[in-house]
Amino acid sequence: MRKLIEQLMKFGIVGVVAFIIDWGILNALVWGLHMHNVLAGTVSFLISLVFNYLASMKYVFKHREDMARWMEILIFFAAAAIGLFINDAILWISTYGMNHDAYVSQSTQYVLRTNAGKLVATAVVMIWNFVIRKWLLDDTHTNAMNRLKGKSNRLTTDQLDAKWERSFSHRLGLWSLAHTPKGWK
Repeated sequence: MRKLIEQLMKFGIVGVVAFIIDWGILNALVWGLHMHNVLAGTVSFLISLVFNYLASMKYVFKHREDMARWMEILIFFAAAAIGLFINDAILWISTYGMNHDAYVSQSTQYVLRTNAGKLVATAVVMIWNFVIRKWLLDDTHTNAMNRLKGKSNRLTTDQLDAKWERSFSHRLGLWSLAHTPKGWK
């Protein structure tokens, strides 16, 4: 449980920095360039995503030896594409029904509703990202095995190994290694 809390804290720190990048760029584009909030949200999301990927894979999630790096990247960006869709849908809903003049003049109400939508979108996407990354990218098996080391319950270790062998995440990782082009790591 302590490892999960530590991981959540690291995920939160990376997320806060990514949010600051995302939110800052969003507001610069909406306020400064009078860009539509969904377009601005897409640009800011994608820029913060690069930081989020690099920081998450370095500080939050441990690389799995049973998964090829290309599969990690594919999962990360496929999950991010779904996160981007969620983000943009919530941003669009946040200003839905405002008349065209509000979009053109970039009224305070438009920007406030955009920022409220961004906060909601960030919370929803953060939960989505953690769950999908924890499930498919994190080396939960090694972490669980390390917790059991030194304990005399051999059956628990065997059960954990059997559960891991049957898991979708592990099978996907093994498949990715078997289908990695020669020379790629």
